[in-house]
Amino acid sequence: MVEVEGTFYAPEGADGKAKSDSAANVSPNGVKTLTPAGAIRPTGTWNLATRAGDFIYVAGMRGIDPATDKLVDGEEARIRQAFLNMQTIAKSEGASLRDATRIIVYTTDMYRYRPIVNKVQEELWGAGPYPPRTIVEVDRLNQDDIVEVEGTFYAPQKASKLHFQSR
Repeated sequence: MVEVEGTFYAPEGADGKAKSDSAANVSPNGVKTLTPAGAIRPTGTWNLATRAGDFIYVAGMRGIDPATDKLVDGEEARIRQAFLNMQTIAKSEGASLRDATRIIVYTTDMYRYRPIVNKVQEELWGAGPYPPRTIVEVDRLNQDDIVEVEGTFYAPQKASKLHFQSR
């Protein structure tokens, strides 16, 4: 048996009942948890991304096919899929890959996979400019995958229109 003690934030609507699931995906300070259609499904205690103000923070994406939840076969295809998974999330909030302010790539073999990462980035970003990137070799990734990519994107929120009446 687990006993939990503490104060939990549960916003209420005007009727005194808990707000809908979509409202539950926003923190008291306005950080929105993102779960866009067509994206992979997180397994465990993490989410795909969050929006805080004008920035989108995407968790490490791997080469998982969202339709099957399985790793894509082939090194280049898997690396491309990781970037496409990140792109899906960014697009859902109005950002493109060109709106990336920073990306971090984790790979299990720098010598082998960095050239493929570069090729895929050129394919997806075109001639550039490219976002700042850090690439790090790690000992191991989840499911013995070969690459994981995370990113931060700038996507200004649409300002609500203000209506003024002249007197």
